[in-house]
Amino acid sequence: MLTRPPPSSIPDGPGVYIFRDIHGRPVYVGKAKSLRKRTANYFAPDLAPRTRTMVNAAADLEWIVTESELAALMLEYSLIQELQPTYNVRLKDDKSFPYLAITRNEEWPRATVMRGKRRKGVEYFGPYAKAYSIRQTLDGLLRTYPIRTCTNTKFARHETSGRPCLLFHIEKCSGPCVGEITPADYSDAVDGLAGFLSGDSDELISDLTREMLDSAEDQDFERAARKRDQISAMTIALERQELVTDRREHFDVLAFEDDDLEIVVVVLNVRNGRVTGRKAMVVDRVEDISMDAFVGQMIGQLYAADRPPNQVLVQSMPADAGIVAEWLSLNRGSRVVVRMPQRGTKRRIMEMAAANAREEFARNRLKRHSDHNARAQALRSLEDTLDLPGPPLRIECYDISTIQGRHTVASMVVFEDGLPLKAQYRRFKIRTIEGQDDFAAMEEVIRRRFEAYLAEKKLPIEEQGKFSYPPGLIVIDGGKGQLGRAVQVLDDLALDIPVVGLAKKLEEVFVPNESDPIIIPRGEEALYLLQRVRDEAHRFAISYHRSLRDKSMVDSILDGVAGVGPGRKKALIAKFGSVKRMREASIADLGAVVPDRVASELHEALHEV
Repeated sequence: MLTRPPPSSIPDGPGVYIFRDIHGRPVYVGKAKSLRKRTANYFAPDLAPRTRTMVNAAADLEWIVTESELAALMLEYSLIQELQPTYNVRLKDDKSFPYLAITRNEEWPRATVMRGKRRKGVEYFGPYAKAYSIRQTLDGLLRTYPIRTCTNTKFARHETSGRPCLLFHIEKCSGPCVGEITPADYSDAVDGLAGFLSGDSDELISDLTREMLDSAEDQDFERAARKRDQISAMTIALERQELVTDRREHFDVLAFEDDDLEIVVVVLNVRNGRVTGRKAMVVDRVEDISMDAFVGQMIGQLYAADRPPNQVLVQSMPADAGIVAEWLSLNRGSRVVVRMPQRGTKRRIMEMAAANAREEFARNRLKRHSDHNARAQALRSLEDTLDLPGPPLRIECYDISTIQGRHTVASMVVFEDGLPLKAQYRRFKIRTIEGQDDFAAMEEVIRRRFEAYLAEKKLPIEEQGKFSYPPGLIVIDGGKGQLGRAVQVLDDLALDIPVVGLAKKLEEVFVPNESDPIIIPRGEEALYLLQRVRDEAHRFAISYHRSLRDKSMVDSILDGVAGVGPGRKKALIAKFGSVKRMREASIADLGAVVPDRVASELHEALHEV
């Protein structure tokens, strides 16, 4: 339980404060104009329920003094992104938005659909509501800007064979793989596509129209017809981007809809007067926060990595609006205005964004009522059935995968709040066991995981990783034998963590020091959750074991062929990926990667196996 620090020990100036739990894990990060006055509010007797929950979860309070309010704001934004504290509101997309991306980091850049984390050297446009809308837009533009859309593997295949693909023949690719276009002309096509997607459409269409008229005047009617078709394709692509202002303005619109549990955030990206991107995100309302404070935090998280436009329109002005605008201006390198539109076109756009937020919120509420209630019920059911000290908000499950003692591996999967947390899954190669011994393999994995946990606990808090705190429940995929080894390790390490074993055959749950298993009735939410966790661990272990087995098979076959050294082995794996695909390849296909003599011997070796 957190005890209040003496007020005189807390600086009376700007800075950031951090609440941490008994494991040193950050539970809340905040900023303050006066650290002393702000932190005193958390020890008042009439705290709001969510704030009281956060303070009860905290065991320590620390602070970092800054030279100004702006510095405190910047530090708060970066710490929330880095530490991901439990009780701060954070943008957590339940989906990865699709972008149209141009891979500028490649010799011959390509246009493709990309999701997830942004990559260095890749130019992004969007996001779009649906991936198919990107493909429709791109398909209409390829006749005007015929850059490649193929994968690097396909590009290399056609480059090797010297024959272009179908897209070249239907004039939707300029054929860089076979030297049909110079690098300079290809670069112009890439820049043209990027310019169009950035909103410079009017100027590009005007240039094409002038070229069409000039060609017609010179009686080059074939070229004029091509320009006409390109203008038509660009016009159709533009129709998919809704025109919202008559002026060529750049701005973002942020709208919200909320209740006591969640807030839906909708962001419309307007470039050159057209809506070029839309995001809809759901934020858990884990802290008692006013809308003006929430808007300020969301602006920080939205533009922590992305350069803001020169205007950000909001439904509610953020707390410390002047400091937020100053921070955005520093990020952009020029002045950024944050304001609430009151009338005219921008007010109409804000109303459109708010309508989007209400619609998204209504859809999410229907989904939430079923999903959230089911997860909460499952965790409470598991707590009651296994007599746990509390709901197991973090569950770790371990499984062993092997075939006759070869390539023995283990998996660790993590569920938090009843949902898989795939970023924290881990895979283990068994190092100390020869042959098939699932019990010893389980002992090794549990020991490695929790010795690492204890080692991390000794590090300074800022150097501790994601596994420096224990789960609320450990699930072992197996019966008494595997469970006994896990319990032995935890006893050796003096760790008091609940652990159970789940046997596959009869779905029996084994607990330590009990001879008879617990039989959870069919239909209980606790059983469904345990099965989901166990099945996910099994899937993850099997996929890792299969990948190692396939790699071993490829290595064993290729090592037996004269003329296949490390370089050629790497090239063959990059080209075909698996033994199955190599077997399906002809000698000519293999000969595109290795010399003909080696290809013939390799083809023979593949079909002997």
